[in-house]
Amino acid sequence: MTAQTYKPIEARPAPVRSAGPIAWIRSNLFGDLSTAVMTLVIGAILLYVVPQFLSWALIRASWAPNFEACRVEGVGACWGVVAAKYRFILFGRYPFDEQWRPLVATLLMLGLLVVSCTRAFWRSWLLAVWVVVLGLFFTLMFGGVLGLSKVETDRWGGLPLTILLATLSLVMAFPIALAVALGRRSKLPAIKTFCGIYVELIRGVPLISVLFMASFMFPLFMPQGFNIDVLIRVLVGITLFAAAYMAEVIRGGLQAIPKGQIEAAATLGLSYWQTQAKIVLPQALAMVVPSIMNNFISTFKDTSLVTIVSLYELTGALSMALNSDSDWRPFKIEGYLFIALIYFIFCFSMSRYSIWVETQVSRSKQR
Repeated sequence: MTAQTYKPIEARPAPVRSAGPIAWIRSNLFGDLSTAVMTLVIGAILLYVVPQFLSWALIRASWAPNFEACRVEGVGACWGVVAAKYRFILFGRYPFDEQWRPLVATLLMLGLLVVSCTRAFWRSWLLAVWVVVLGLFFTLMFGGVLGLSKVETDRWGGLPLTILLATLSLVMAFPIALAVALGRRSKLPAIKTFCGIYVELIRGVPLISVLFMASFMFPLFMPQGFNIDVLIRVLVGITLFAAAYMAEVIRGGLQAIPKGQIEAAATLGLSYWQTQAKIVLPQALAMVVPSIMNNFISTFKDTSLVTIVSLYELTGALSMALNSDSDWRPFKIEGYLFIALIYFIFCFSMSRYSIWVETQVSRSKQR
């Protein structure tokens, strides 16, 4: 027998870490040559822009509600405009001495939304809570009872109006969108045609046109002496507009359900509504959660358009506050940045909640 010489196996390179911040940076920021170049270019731009912005917004900023201090040479951002006008921005033309009422009403509405988004509170009594909170909201805002002075809706504004329009329009738009989406897939020609005309008609015009029609054109068709409050007309317009877009989102989810599941449900003897409620809709809605939340965020931001019909929500209240005071008028940028921060907080919260819902849905599919 010939002697065999022992040959050690060559050492292999250590495995590359696939988790952790370094691995994420390597994979997402320096994955290839083009990605690395773009990362370096964008990083250089940020290194140039961010320090200057922070110096303007924080280091050299003026925080006192004194417009003369903001006009000193070398001063950066004038956040004093927010300190001086924040009550007008948040509550609009609501009577100054009564602004505790929209504050309490807004906190109640926000608390209701948080409770409604918490799974532990998804009980049958939640509907009753909605009725009570909405009743308290309108009682506080409108007044005329319990010793509260009456405040007409044309004086509502700021954050309470934004939250009211966004919340009620989305809550009312969802069941309408659900019915329209099912109607567009109906085998009955009349229902299918009606739903199709509604969706295409609403989606064929911008929201500004809908608000204009609801506010200025609709009263012309009403009988003499009959008038519907402008807030209700605008709320209906936003609701119908949001429902049309949401219906198409839901219809996309309905079309994604395999036809075999519907046939299997019919084989088991389930009726049409039982099939939709127990099999089709739960899966379809779970598929389109990101798109539905995108619609919610878009509708929330679109409430800023109601300014054209003399309802002054956040952006409208800011414009009114600055246009009526020439001393603070040059500092609109800081005011709009404050408004943008409010919108970002709400929209980011909705986005994170959407991710949480997607996570819960994916867990249920893994069981």
